[in-house]
Amino acid sequence: MSLWNLVSHMPPEELSSLYTEFPRSLRCLLAEWLEDQPWEFINGSDAFCSGVASRMLSDMLEKLRSAAGSDGQQCQILQQVSNIENTFRRDPLRLVAVVRAVLEGEKAAVLKRDHHLPLSFHRRQEELKFSLGLQRLQHRVREIQALLEEGSGRDGAVQSPVAPRELPTLILEAVKELEVAKQQVLKRIQIWKRQQQLAGNGAIFEENLSPLQKRCENLVEVYFQLQQQVMAASTELGPELLARLVERFNEVLSGLVKSSFLVEKQPPQVLKTQTKFQASVRFLLGPRLLKAAPKPYMVRADMVTEKQARELELSNYSNTLSESTGEILHNTVALETNPTSGNCCANFKNVLLKKIKRCERKGSESVTEEKCAVLFSTSVTLTPSNVSIHLQVLSLPIVVIVHGNQDNNAKATVLWDNAFSDIDRVPFVVAERVPWDKMCDTLNLKFMAEVQTTKGLLKEHYFFLAQKIFNDHSASPEDFQSRHVSWAQFNKEILPGRGFTFWQWFDGVLDLTKRCLKSYWSDRLIMGFISKQYVCKLLSMQPDGTFLLRFSDSEIGGVTIAYVMRGKDGSSQVENIQPFSAKDLSIRSLGDRIRDLGQLRNLYPNIPKDQAFGSHYNKEQTGKDGRGYVSTAIKMTVESERDQQPPSTMGAPHEAPQAPMFNLPMLQHELHPENLQPLLAPICPPTPFCPQPMPTGYPTVESSIMMVPDRLTSPFHSPSPMLSPPSLSHCQDPAFRSPGPFMPNQFMPGEVSQLLPAGPSVEPQDAEMPELPPFQPVEDASLQSPPRWMSPSMEQPSASELEQLLEVPLLPPFAPHPQHSGYPNSSLSSWGLGDARWDDSIRPGHA
Repeated sequence: MSLWNLVSHMPPEELSSLYTEFPRSLRCLLAEWLEDQPWEFINGSDAFCSGVASRMLSDMLEKLRSAAGSDGQQCQILQQVSNIENTFRRDPLRLVAVVRAVLEGEKAAVLKRDHHLPLSFHRRQEELKFSLGLQRLQHRVREIQALLEEGSGRDGAVQSPVAPRELPTLILEAVKELEVAKQQVLKRIQIWKRQQQLAGNGAIFEENLSPLQKRCENLVEVYFQLQQQVMAASTELGPELLARLVERFNEVLSGLVKSSFLVEKQPPQVLKTQTKFQASVRFLLGPRLLKAAPKPYMVRADMVTEKQARELELSNYSNTLSESTGEILHNTVALETNPTSGNCCANFKNVLLKKIKRCERKGSESVTEEKCAVLFSTSVTLTPSNVSIHLQVLSLPIVVIVHGNQDNNAKATVLWDNAFSDIDRVPFVVAERVPWDKMCDTLNLKFMAEVQTTKGLLKEHYFFLAQKIFNDHSASPEDFQSRHVSWAQFNKEILPGRGFTFWQWFDGVLDLTKRCLKSYWSDRLIMGFISKQYVCKLLSMQPDGTFLLRFSDSEIGGVTIAYVMRGKDGSSQVENIQPFSAKDLSIRSLGDRIRDLGQLRNLYPNIPKDQAFGSHYNKEQTGKDGRGYVSTAIKMTVESERDQQPPSTMGAPHEAPQAPMFNLPMLQHELHPENLQPLLAPICPPTPFCPQPMPTGYPTVESSIMMVPDRLTSPFHSPSPMLSPPSLSHCQDPAFRSPGPFMPNQFMPGEVSQLLPAGPSVEPQDAEMPELPPFQPVEDASLQSPPRWMSPSMEQPSASELEQLLEVPLLPPFAPHPQHSGYPNSSLSSWGLGDARWDDSIRPGHA
């Protein structure tokens, strides 16, 4: 964004004093063009500055006349252009001063309002400064060449007596300006490297090196011209001055060449052994200085420790590596120049870190805090000077891991180093404590980059994160702004009452949002970073059914739904549904789960849920698919404790006292699967069909898939009441709900049919599926065939034999234990419509 784009939206009266000598209307016409000229860097009144000012005045007049032709107020603009020409034609440097004052006043007004200027404005200013400095240097070279030609005389006459006195002065000034231009190039390279490192955390990065390569090539071209002139004037300069100048020239060239050897594509900063990776290095001055190379130079990649990297940095990369700290395969690649693009690169495509040799760590430093780097090195001979030089460059810090479970902590080390390291640091020193506001910027940058969204974190989110990382719930948001956060608080100290660090929790939120919640977050449907206590405060006064979405505070990578409900007495209670993980949301999306729950009505504060989440609902399939199969559906339900009644009021048997945990269950005359579990373990494995206990901090989630056809005839036509299914009223009790799919082969012959908790047996292929005959009642239990859960070779034991075998007290008939979590019970129901449960008298299509 240009400076004028910001200024034009400000009240005109605030800047009226700036446009007394230069009208605001002309400033509007020139807009960005005016900012693309080096007004602020023309300091002086010498011939060079006067020439640049005259050229800029001519360009301005031409620009204004062309703009006036398309403007409605052509006459007025042409009159103003004429006034500008008459006023500044004789003194163009005065115009430079006037425009410079206008731009400085505009910058001051923007800084006062926004406290910063656009990054693009700073980048443009830096480019203008270097361009003007290069023009001045070229002007010096032309002056020196004129003096040399004048001194020698075109016809061999005796040299002018003025030349010996002026020539050394001009050369010294030119060499000084050359060194200044070199420092500007090196600074720009350092800025590029720093931006590349910040890009590892998600910052915007202009990685195109072509403008920087052109800048280096232009400066080297001027360097060789000036060096040639110095050698031509060796007699006038004298041996002592000449020696000093040659030394300074060598330093300039060496600095440019070494700094232009860059890692264009960085290797992964979290690198796992036995994993291939790619990287590339680029020599910006290669196309200019390596033209006469008889064969391509080879670039080598070696792994170095932090200590080795520090020693190389302190020696200004003049030392060579004595020993690699890791074994890298395919680590030698040719440095070649692409004739089409003009780039000189070495591309490492199939590099593999076979193993790593760990070094001694400091104090309590873990393996995932140990930083190393890849050293790229080569030796080249420069033309036309035929000087051999050794080039070395380090990659960004790398954390080497050997197992995937180290990835999370390794990413924390990389994030901290990328965010808070200085440009001119000793490898790889980084601050142990940083301001909290900088940490907020880093977390926001990482969040937006990982999730790939334009909606970042808000002030309320920062406040919650500060409370979490500092474990302080009494401070205000303003109090946190002055605090510093340490590396230990970020990813070494376990959060109070949890089993993970702050970063481990935040990274889990990142992963969940990136994988399953990107669109919800981008639509601002997830409040996310908010404490459970504050949720209760927000929802307790809201209408019944108001809900919001927040990231779980106690689990890694979970999102939960908090909603308010009211009882018959009018009292409100805020419930939090068991958090959904990425795996849960891959089974059924968050939007569909919200649609399933009738308890949820309005998204906080008062947006109807269908209006908020309607675009996130998936279309439900009905009827049969293209292959003739009946469509299935998964539904989620939530039941609050205040809606659940004791089993005795629902028609279920009373629950007997619990038997001691060390006793084994004894079978009654009715065979119940939960009492047979110890005997059936070899036949019915506990996973994946048998239900497992769930943690009690949140409601339990169970899933089942059932066919929901339009018409379904029950195969159970038995006159015996013992074989008839339970009534619908009984099925409202959780004790009678089927935890698995409803299939005929789940029923065992006997006095009372029960559903196996282990779920269905493996379904045969379609070609082998026999047609099920109608289920016939069996009067004599002794004539029954073995149940489906028993091996065909097993004989069904009688109840008396089993009693003698187990010798334990009798247990009551099967009934699941009630939940005591304090949260509503949620389940993925098999029925897609309503809350109806299995009943032979009510068909699923009419539930």
